[in-house]
Amino acid sequence: MTTESIEAADRLNAVREAVQRAARLTGRTADDINLIAVSKTQDPAAIRPLITAGQRSFGENRVQEAQGKWPQLQEEAPCITLHLVGQLQSNKAADAVALFDVIHSLDRPSLLTALARAMNAAGKRVPCFVQVNIGAEAQKGGCPIADTPALIRSARDAGIPLLGLMCVPPADVEPAPYFALLAKMAREEGLDRLSMGMSGDFETAIMLGATDIRVGTALFGERPSAARPVPASGRGMIRNSRAT
Repeated sequence: MTTESIEAADRLNAVREAVQRAARLTGRTADDINLIAVSKTQDPAAIRPLITAGQRSFGENRVQEAQGKWPQLQEEAPCITLHLVGQLQSNKAADAVALFDVIHSLDRPSLLTALARAMNAAGKRVPCFVQVNIGAEAQKGGCPIADTPALIRSARDAGIPLLGLMCVPPADVEPAPYFALLAKMAREEGLDRLSMGMSGDFETAIMLGATDIRVGTALFGERPSAARPVPASGRGMIRNSRAT
């Protein structure tokens, strides 16, 4: 094995062990939790060692980036399940339906209409999570909490298969209350699965009912920060987005 393969296997085993510990506290096992390796910004050379180590579910944030690397990877490893975990523009719905096995970011009526049309045209039903803006953050995607029941009803009426709910809690605060709220909403809507939890909080998410966790940094290591100019005034600094 190469050094890269050994390191990837070690990271994967460490995450799996943490998943097992957290799942055990809720009377579940690691087999009950779908570990999605978020491979956004990662090139095929970084992804292949995880596939070799046994990882089978991967997540991407952007349709165009996924189109550039996953068709070849899926030819090499047909058993891969590919998840779209980032925001989806309505004009990319057909591309997303063609490429992805699961979509986690259904969050508005216009996207629902575009996805239903794309699925009908392709003769393919792609299971979806409804993304909820659980922290009511203006800068984030996700359906407002109050509008979520109506969006769920509309998706069911349109024949879109719904798996559950997805959320990204606000950064730098305790995520547990947000995970608990999402779990409550899913129960009320009769939905079984919860896509929640990332590298820094997936154990908490599992203990509060997560069935699908989206882990990037803990599996791939820290992503290199993009260089950006520092304004002379010191203003205009952009806080990094929350890591997966």
